[in-house]
Amino acid sequence: MKTVLALETSTDFASVALWHQDAIISSCSFASKHSLSADLFPNLAQMLEKAPAVERIAVGLGPGSYAGVRIGIAAALGLQSVWNCELVGIPSAVAMGTHMESFSVIGDARRGTWYYSKVQKGACTEGPSLLESDDALLHQIAKSPDSIRYAEPLPETMRERLTTLATLQYCIPEAAILAQLGATESGIIQREVLEPVYLREPHITRPKTA
Repeated sequence: MKTVLALETSTDFASVALWHQDAIISSCSFASKHSLSADLFPNLAQMLEKAPAVERIAVGLGPGSYAGVRIGIAAALGLQSVWNCELVGIPSAVAMGTHMESFSVIGDARRGTWYYSKVQKGACTEGPSLLESDDALLHQIAKSPDSIRYAEPLPETMRERLTTLATLQYCIPEAAILAQLGATESGIIQREVLEPVYLREPHITRPKTA
C-alpha cells in the first residue's frame, strides 16, 4: 500500500489524514469556516513532522465550498512540487461513509437548487449532479429511498418532507476515509490535474458602481 496524505476542505470543518501500511496513522479535524488558509498548514506541518515519505495525495473535490476546495487543491499542488508524488481527486460525498455502505448525499446548491450523489462501495454511482428544484430532489429521493447524508443544516420544511421518504443523517466528509480510498484505488475520478466538482459557475456579487 502507498503512504497517502488526504485533504478534505469542502465544508466548514476541514480534516487531514495520513495512511501508511494499511492503516490511518494520524488524523485531525478543525473548524475552517473563516480561517482555512491559516489553520490548514500548521495542522499539516504537525502531522508530517515525523511522517514517512508521502507517495500520493488524495483531495476531496466537493461539491462544497468554492474557496475551500480550491485551497485544498492548491495545498496539494504545493506539496506535490516538493515531493514529486501522485495526485488524485475524489468527490467529497464519497468520504461521508465507509466503502461498505450505500447511501445518498444531498446539499443545498443555493438559489432553490440541490446537489445529489448516490454512493455505493466507495464510489459515486450517480452524480454529483444538480437538481433544479425542491420537487426534483424529492422525486430523486423517492426513486431511490436510502440513507441520506448531508453536511450542512437543511431548511426545516425540506427536512420534514425528506424524513417521510428516507433516514436523514448529518455527516461531515472525513479525510481519513479519503486516505483509505486513495490507498485502495477506490472512488478516484481525477488524477494529476485536479479541478473542483463544480455543478455550475460560482455566484459572485460584484460591487455596485456609482
